[in-house]
Amino acid sequence: MEKNENQATKKEPNYRGVRAMPFVIGNETFEKLGTIGISANLLVYLTTVFNMKSITATNVLNVFNGTCNFGTVIGAFLSDTYLGRYKTLGIASVSSFLGMLILTLTAAFPKLHPVDCGSASSCADPSPWQLAFLFSSFTLMVIGASGIRPCNLAFGADQFNPNTESGKRGINSFFNWYFFTYTFAMMVSLTIIVYVQASINWAIGLGIPTFLMFLSCAFFFVGTRMYVVVSPQGSPLTSVVQTLVVAFKKRNLELPEEPRISLFNHFPSDSINSKLAYTHQLRCLNKGAILTPEDEIMSDGSAVNPWSLRSVQQIEEIKCVIKVIPIWFSGVIYFIGFTQSQTYPVFQAIQTDRRFGSDNFKIPAASYNVFMMMSLSIWIPIYDRVLVPLLRKMTRKEGGITMLQRMGVGIVLGMLSMLLSGVVENHRRTLAITRPTLGVVPHKGDVSSMSGNLLIPQLAVAGLAEAFFVIGLVEFFYKQFPENMRSFGGSFMFLGAAMASYLSSFLISIVHKVTQKGENSNWLAEDLNMGKLDNFYYLVAVLQVVNLGYFLVVAKWYKYKTGEEGSSVDVTKEKIDSRNLVV
Repeated sequence: MEKNENQATKKEPNYRGVRAMPFVIGNETFEKLGTIGISANLLVYLTTVFNMKSITATNVLNVFNGTCNFGTVIGAFLSDTYLGRYKTLGIASVSSFLGMLILTLTAAFPKLHPVDCGSASSCADPSPWQLAFLFSSFTLMVIGASGIRPCNLAFGADQFNPNTESGKRGINSFFNWYFFTYTFAMMVSLTIIVYVQASINWAIGLGIPTFLMFLSCAFFFVGTRMYVVVSPQGSPLTSVVQTLVVAFKKRNLELPEEPRISLFNHFPSDSINSKLAYTHQLRCLNKGAILTPEDEIMSDGSAVNPWSLRSVQQIEEIKCVIKVIPIWFSGVIYFIGFTQSQTYPVFQAIQTDRRFGSDNFKIPAASYNVFMMMSLSIWIPIYDRVLVPLLRKMTRKEGGITMLQRMGVGIVLGMLSMLLSGVVENHRRTLAITRPTLGVVPHKGDVSSMSGNLLIPQLAVAGLAEAFFVIGLVEFFYKQFPENMRSFGGSFMFLGAAMASYLSSFLISIVHKVTQKGENSNWLAEDLNMGKLDNFYYLVAVLQVVNLGYFLVVAKWYKYKTGEEGSSVDVTKEKIDSRNLVV
């Protein structure tokens, strides 16, 4: 017996927890500094260096962001099925670095971008091969984002032992502090790096984040020996399809009176998943676990043919995936508003008074998004260290409030952000039309006398909305998906953001076409003074109101994942088998 215990001890992975975090967080921080340093000012880069129109650049950026997020599904599939999170992150990091390097070259070499048109009335369009070079960099960055985004959170959480108190606390705090480092990186990118790009030199401004991405790769690979690496468990999508097929085959069978006792309920001893309780939701799937005379059982208790018989555990795991889809759809609508708060405020800032202190210094338009990150980074420690302990005493819930409650607050704040944006834009445009202006922006229009500081409230509220909804959504997907589908679960959020980017691009095109009144007049005109951007913000706010009503309905229907004893299954109760781990 002692021998068996010793063997089990040897197989136990060496969780280094906080000691592995300098490498994980270092990699993540430099990766975000690099990625955000490139993307934060990309809208301005496309309109000024590649001479694209505002609506074209916005749609290109939406498609780029959408494809980055959509690719996370493929990245998660490869990670969970073949590569594992460590290899996926390594390959993706190198790809991101190469993409950033090519993008830097488009700024450094004049032949790789159109001729600067200055204040000329018409500008030269980029040539096909210049666009090909630009989009090749986007392609490599898409590959990088597809692997990094679904895996980095799960990979960081893998470093903590979920069966110890310190490990449980580490995992619970990891989500919040992950976003804290993310916002820190974004604040640096939106201030220092954006300033270098806009005021000094685009080649240097893009070269800095490229070098930071190189450091990210270095941090990641240097820490290799410190990591606990979870091996891939095979395709989780195959299990989803098998369960749906078997349930359809047995759709005409009647469920037994005591399904908890009578249904096939094999649970493999080497599974890394928590054992789930039988539930009545989506009862039609439970028929897949009905034993028939044709079904054969192997000596270890598993089904001979997984395409004819599924266990209660396998069915409940697929229910976990299906049940989150209505919540995911609400996230898609939320991200439509979130997308607008990251793009159009840049165009608003371009046509406002951005002077700070000395008349010679102007805040770069893209840097105003830093206030979104500032509100997020200030709020997260307050929420994690002050508000959550107080709420925990009142509600006796580990997180203070439930994940769905946190997301609901985020939707309300997102709606308020859009309303504020509309009010501020109406004021900006009114001043530009009725008061003396501060000059003209080439290819845009007159600069309103409104201070750019009035954009801060809408961005600060958008940051608070992100702190509640996005962090809550990440935690929700991580904890509600089966453990062997964590990477795939992480990609669900990014898939929602991808759909939102595509829908935003579609919505912008429709609004642009429907509200067209002449060559240069529509809600989203090139010159905002000739448009009605405030009406567009109000339209998005109405979408958020509808989304809130929908979310309240599906949140009331949703039942959290529960264990066999009836308690809520959290990441802290995760069952890990050391045979599936490599140190």
